[in-house]
Amino acid sequence: MPEGMGKWERVERIREDIRRFKEKEGVEFVSVVWTANSERYSSEEQGVNDTAENLMNAIRANHKEVSPSTIYAVASILEGCPYANGSPQNTFVPGLLELALQTGVPICGDDFKSGQTKMKSVFADYLISCGLKIKTMVTYNHLGNNDMYQLTDEVMWRPKSASKSRVIEDIVASNPALYPAGPNDKPDHVVVVKYVPYLGDSKRDVSEYTSEAFMGSPYTNIMHNSCLDSILCAPLILDLALFLELFSRVQIRKEEEGRPRGVDEGFSSLHPVMSVLGIFMKIPLVPKGEPIINALNRQRAALDNLLKACVGLQPDSNLRLETKLHHTAP
Repeated sequence: MPEGMGKWERVERIREDIRRFKEKEGVEFVSVVWTANSERYSSEEQGVNDTAENLMNAIRANHKEVSPSTIYAVASILEGCPYANGSPQNTFVPGLLELALQTGVPICGDDFKSGQTKMKSVFADYLISCGLKIKTMVTYNHLGNNDMYQLTDEVMWRPKSASKSRVIEDIVASNPALYPAGPNDKPDHVVVVKYVPYLGDSKRDVSEYTSEAFMGSPYTNIMHNSCLDSILCAPLILDLALFLELFSRVQIRKEEEGRPRGVDEGFSSLHPVMSVLGIFMKIPLVPKGEPIINALNRQRAALDNLLKACVGLQPDSNLRLETKLHHTAP
């Protein structure tokens, strides 16, 4: 966009771009996914971005705490387009959340969960489920793309560091027998990233987990991965765009005795904050009061079961009680 363009002008330009894209491509529906670099955290301030109205006024006033990703999100929501935030910054300030709730437009965040962090959400869950108390998690990765270059700035690194570090919180909390002291009883979690220009998009990561096993004996696991960073994220972008469109059409109604079939009354849409898509994110955005789930298998089960419900199938259950009963002869 032209330098010097005001922030509200940018909102209007993005809305115009969305409308033009729909017309040119002949599509009925657009999902918007933020795939740009990490931004610094925006300061959440009363009178600036605490309500939808204040946020709109702050955009018109070119307030410095309105980030580019928030501008894109506002434009998308005003056009009725679901918006997913693939970076770790706090795009969804309180005023933007309020706008999504007012309009009912789906949103999803934050920060794509694609490589090392996705592995953490599986392997940490495995270790703790086996009764192994993780004491240290040290993860190191390096590559040379523009995203990693951004993280050489300490201000830009702070949101990414937070998103990588929080990914096992609910997994640890799920086993109070191993971690009885609550929030202060948790693994020593260290995350290191390095910018190595020669490697470009080729990402290398090493993870070391040291746990306490039976009678306090140490148990160490070391993993090395090499991959193309962008290739890991590309399927997430496609899946998010498709699921956001699908779930924007899902409506649910509680069965009530005496209600005649075929009467389309009493249906409710899914909550605009699409926590069911948290499987794609390092820091799943959830509605107020909903616990954050990071364990990948639990996230996958929630998504699978919602899709089953959409087509009238029973949810998955591993109980299979009918196969575990012993019927004695009369």
